[in-house]
Amino acid sequence: MTERAHAAHAEGETGVWSGSWVAERLGVELAGDEALTGLLGLALRRNPKRAHLLVSNVLGKHVPQSPSVVYGHGVALGRRVRELLGAEAAEGAVVLGYAETATGLGHSVADGLGSAPYLHSTRRAVAGVARAGGFEESHSHATSHLLLPQDPALLAGDGPLVLVDDEFSTGNTVLNTIRALHERYPRKRYVVVALVDMRSPADAGRLDAFAGEIGARVDLVTTASGTVRLPPGVLEKGQELVARYEAPPVDPTSIPTTERTTEARTERTTEHTTEATSEPASGPTGGSPGATSPGSVERVELRWPHDVPDGGRHGFTAADRDRLESALPGMAARIADALPARARRVLVLGFEELMYAPLRLAQALEQAVGGDVDVRCSTTTRSPVLAVDDPGYAIRTRLVFPAHDDPADGPGERYAYNVAGAGFDAVIAVVDSAADTPALHAPDGLAARLAAHVPHVLLAVVPSYVPHASPAPQAPERPPMLPEPLRGPAFSSYAPDEVGWLLQDLSDVTLEAPTEEREEAIQSGGAHYAESLPVEYQPSEQYQELFHAALESSAARLARAVGAVTEVVLTERSPRPVLVSLARAGTPVGVLMRRWARFRHGLDLPHYAVSIVRGRGIDANALRWLADHHDPADVVFVDGWTGKGAITRELAAALRDFEVSDGVTGFDPEIAVLADPGSCVRTYGTRDDFLIPSACLNSTVSGLISRTVLRADLVGPHDFHGAKFYRELAGADLSPAFLDAVSARFPDVTESVDAHVKELLSADRTPTWEGWAAVERISEEYGIHDVNLVKPGVGETTRVMLRRVPWKVLARAGAGADLGHVRLLAEQRGVPLEEVADLPYTCVGLIHPQYTRGATGADGKAVTL
Repeated sequence: MTERAHAAHAEGETGVWSGSWVAERLGVELAGDEALTGLLGLALRRNPKRAHLLVSNVLGKHVPQSPSVVYGHGVALGRRVRELLGAEAAEGAVVLGYAETATGLGHSVADGLGSAPYLHSTRRAVAGVARAGGFEESHSHATSHLLLPQDPALLAGDGPLVLVDDEFSTGNTVLNTIRALHERYPRKRYVVVALVDMRSPADAGRLDAFAGEIGARVDLVTTASGTVRLPPGVLEKGQELVARYEAPPVDPTSIPTTERTTEARTERTTEHTTEATSEPASGPTGGSPGATSPGSVERVELRWPHDVPDGGRHGFTAADRDRLESALPGMAARIADALPARARRVLVLGFEELMYAPLRLAQALEQAVGGDVDVRCSTTTRSPVLAVDDPGYAIRTRLVFPAHDDPADGPGERYAYNVAGAGFDAVIAVVDSAADTPALHAPDGLAARLAAHVPHVLLAVVPSYVPHASPAPQAPERPPMLPEPLRGPAFSSYAPDEVGWLLQDLSDVTLEAPTEEREEAIQSGGAHYAESLPVEYQPSEQYQELFHAALESSAARLARAVGAVTEVVLTERSPRPVLVSLARAGTPVGVLMRRWARFRHGLDLPHYAVSIVRGRGIDANALRWLADHHDPADVVFVDGWTGKGAITRELAAALRDFEVSDGVTGFDPEIAVLADPGSCVRTYGTRDDFLIPSACLNSTVSGLISRTVLRADLVGPHDFHGAKFYRELAGADLSPAFLDAVSARFPDVTESVDAHVKELLSADRTPTWEGWAAVERISEEYGIHDVNLVKPGVGETTRVMLRRVPWKVLARAGAGADLGHVRLLAEQRGVPLEEVADLPYTCVGLIHPQYTRGATGADGKAVTL
């Protein structure tokens, strides 16, 4: 097959549907509008719960497409929204797009709508820019979205809000977004826009019901609609196909060309990078025919207009649109001049969320070069997809390279699809300046990957837009004096000098709900996990015996970790730190660190406990109290352990927001933890994933205090977050016994602590975030598509078993005593436990995906646990 023919087939231009390979082998059928097969192809992911992946042919993401086609679809949808709303209402509309896939589509819809300002969600936190909101995308491998408008009033108007995504499947993401924004910025009308509506019949009626629930009108505008029909046995067949096509690389001359896959051939760039970067590209997976060496990489100066944002991350106004339109022809001319004279097929390759700027540059280039050059556009992505070299498959080839913009969630793989082997004479890689890093130009970076397959690579850098600095707003009005911390024995079973709780006492409020009801409400978007409490688990006699045995066997190990992390804090952070534990798992650790400082150095360190809630941030009133009473630079936040690092990122983002809102600086977001198995922090006692007995129980090992509560009807703007004191459980309280058992071992471990601290202080403790990468992989492999339902490590797995609806437990093969209590809980709750050979944690707990009281699995079908 010639490269030009290869490219044509990859883009569905010769009458071969790019979903036929999957459809023929699995019996999958797209039912609905005739336009569906032109808009969508099919591919596979390594996923035991979903056999297919819909791939858009007109989004400009995975499949290179003409920029006029990509932009035209978005603009056409925007015009339909304008017709739906009417000219007057359209003038007051705001458009919100979703990162990362729909940022360019949403911006194009805004252009079609007229003068509407545009904002897209982002996964890139920006220093100095406060969050106007955020939400979770439950079915994505990268779930957390931030809203960071330069002007917070952008979302505060009462005009229609237009929400744009590439695909409307279950509707969960959009409905969760509307619900979150409606609570803060209520309005009368919403319009949901998508290229395709692929909801199942069961999901189709939810939109109207939801609109009635919030008292607003919600319309839906799409290009085409339909559904996916799956035959019996499709999951097993899909798994077999993926296993076959993800087989280890073999000699490419030993198998027919039509059976070669990117994993078995060009995808040496994933696990087998050396050969891919050192050999020239050739043949059907390389660059132009006859290439004998890697292509060149050169820069082209765009001269991007001053003060025009690179996209909608912080908002994009009508005035920004006018300035960009004026500058596009000149920038396109500079790109055209930099192209090699014989280039006839050119790709403009965007970068993750940066989709609109590359799209518009590609469109302007397409107009500048006329019909002499075939211009295409696509974008790199975080999403891992299997590649199969067949004309009837949507993802023909895959290039893999490391992230190059220092992402907040740590390093990881990124991908460019259908670039290798597509016959491109040149690629213009468009990145923002935040991503123009050494990693981009490394031997395994994107530039080198492209140059290995395309003879000419041009790098165009768009300046990353940073909103203009403005004076910090005045701190919100609050009472002249916040209440003093709660202390035992009135609140908690800890001694009054051990910890002060910056919380309000909600002991008289009924907050508990059955675990199953809480899980269904949380996963459906109807409630946040912090708005209620699980019913306290009452351990059996057998389980209590296991706890005591675990404590006896691990007390010295715990004492050593406590001593080590405390000594690192005293050496590197502050000679007299203010310990602030994250309630409640961090509180026993904070008490133990305080005891070590007194035992070893005679220090009497202040210790407080504060609330932090995933998706809602840290208690700002608690920060204000701390800033009023201590130097923020002395504050050291303490937690028990890290899992995938969600709270680490939550704290960093919340402190940035607080600095902007209150003008208070100095709080250090670096958390000190007893154990860091996820490699998320620098300050830790150990990175081993071992049993911390305080994770085995709930309040009865944490001073009889519940987890924290944040609910609008209970926690006002001037209140601390809430919690309950379970006085009635005093007879079962093991909190003092746990602390005393560990403290008693301090003299025994002093010498080993000193040696361990020397090793830690001289070691490279830079976080690698390897735990996060493992969680993303597990989320995809087990068909969960929501990293919030994957809880890594012994501590987090225990929490799943005690508080959530567990689906299964993954255990590292050979794990011993550290898993005794997990095995017991799994047996008691009827949860399967699978042994996994290469698990980076001792164990991982999986929350039941898409839980309802009918106990549905990830595929929507009933399962038996």
